[in-house]
Amino acid sequence: MEAPFVLAKLITLALSLTVAYLAYHGYRRNGREPMLYVSAGFVFIGAGAICEGLIYMIFGTSIVSAGLIQAAIVSSGMILVLLSLTK
Repeated sequence: MEAPFVLAKLITLALSLTVAYLAYHGYRRNGREPMLYVSAGFVFIGAGAICEGLIYMIFGTSIVSAGLIQAAIVSSGMILVLLSLTK
């Protein structure tokens, strides 16, 4: 039962890190600062994708606490992406 869930989370992590890498590559190529925000934002989004389960399993917190931390990390990433769109 856990294997599909873990696989889905790992796919989400891989996709977000791929987008982050491509955005960083775009930043290095063109020197456009907003791409750096996009890259950092997707790193946070990817980290948020896997942190809930890790926090819950490793630290033994409640699922609500782990979900709150995950939401804060993903929201931080979304704020960085939003900042990149306003620059």
